Amino acid sequence: MWQEMAKYGRKLVEHGLVESNFGNISVRAGDRMLITRSGTALDEITGDNVVEVEIGDISSLDIIASSETVVHREIYRKTPALAIIHAHCPYSVVESLLAGPAGTIVPVDSEGQYFLGNIPVVGGGIGSRELAENLAGALSGHRGTVVFSHGTFAVGKTLGEAYIVTTQLEHSCRVKYLYELATVKK
Repeated sequence: MWQEMAKYGRKLVEHGLVESNFGNISVRAGDRMLITRSGTALDEITGDNVVEVEIGDISSLDIIASSETVVHREIYRKTPALAIIHAHCPYSVVESLLAGPAGTIVPVDSEGQYFLGNIPVVGGGIGSRELAENLAGALSGHRGTVVFSHGTFAVGKTLGEAYIVTTQLEHSCRVKYLYELATVKK
């Protein structure tokens, strides 16, 4: 499974959806998950920098796993997600700053409206219990959300689905930003 994680890690970096050492990827495997290690460059994922931890309880390996392990764990506990991608998409971060920590991003493009609907913006510190609960709540009714001033979280049945949601979030936020910029300049 780490090869699949590596594939999407490279795609995220190549398409500017995350800087190499930021963001994280996980996949559910029964009552366990595979998650990138803390500090892992997403375009250099190998079997050595993917950690397997329990979903139901804290693990001794949490200390080397991503700082967002608690967040991924809570999302798996409270949603049917089988894969999660967390990226630091720049336009999504900008739109979250404009919407506020408990706001909503309303896509102006037809694809965003159709595939995403209104995009919730949630607050909470990186790797915090608050963020875990806020994201799990938002992702129980949406395929993707944006953490205020931080980045996107997208879920799917596969990493491919989570990646598509990530790209759609960023595309819709970029179109919204450019549209609003164009209307101000008129």
